Amino acid sequence: MDGILPLWKPKGLTSHDCVFKVRKIAQTKKVGHTGTLDPEVEGVLPLCLGKATKLVPFLTDTTKTYEAVVRLGSSTETEDATGDIVESAEVPDFTTETIKESLASFIGEITQVPPMYSAVKVKGRRLYEYAREGVEVERPERQVYIHALSFLERIDATTFKMKVICSKGTYIRTLCVDIGRFLGVPAHMKELVRTGTGDFQEEHCTRLEDLDYATISRKLLPMERAVSHLPKWEVTEEEAEWIENGQRFNVPDTWEAGAIHCAVYDGDLLALYQDHPEKPGLIKPVRVFGRKQ
Repeated sequence: MDGILPLWKPKGLTSHDCVFKVRKIAQTKKVGHTGTLDPEVEGVLPLCLGKATKLVPFLTDTTKTYEAVVRLGSSTETEDATGDIVESAEVPDFTTETIKESLASFIGEITQVPPMYSAVKVKGRRLYEYAREGVEVERPERQVYIHALSFLERIDATTFKMKVICSKGTYIRTLCVDIGRFLGVPAHMKELVRTGTGDFQEEHCTRLEDLDYATISRKLLPMERAVSHLPKWEVTEEEAEWIENGQRFNVPDTWEAGAIHCAVYDGDLLALYQDHPEKPGLIKPVRVFGRKQ
């Protein structure tokens, strides 16, 4: 089995729990996920099986789409609804237009400080390990990109839902807190659903309770779907044979400098190639998959 299984991760399971269950059903150890979702978050979790596990870093790097519920008036130690409240305040009667204006100010490149309850490593330890011990450490800032941020609905006077399309590494919890800070009130993320990862959306997903070996075989998508965001390099049959042996090539005429390309023959993804870092004018393989059997 080689391909991509878009899974709808349920609440209550870690991403690794899902990988473990699919390994047992698919009868293979070669299963990897493409971006961790917290246990209380549900949503799109593409899994890579077989040869497709080599594509995990490239699918992880794609944009993510979320629907988040923001609660104004209280902040928590975890920045979401699972943590204890650490600050409360009265919420002014914000108009919907005021909330929309606040969201617009976060579109583009922004700076985030990862939450203490996160898996980011500082001095060799996860931040959540420090947090559980009550130790506050300096957290590194990171630059992330918000491609789109739109208001969806007003749930009540202090709660609203928004849609976020963002780069990898974006903490939606932190975004909710920062939106509250922009409005002048404490805030936290009440709910979160990931509705998309790259080209994979909810309609492409299968639920764990519906999975068996035959279903996985039927639902498995070709590896090319994981890297559809990368430019293609169509190769000849002779070049395909060389690619399977890890051959380097002169830069093709249609090559986009600086980009990783999918080497494709007869619709089949053979490898990923990039500019040779030490030899200008040449390209070299990043990953080689070979032809389908």
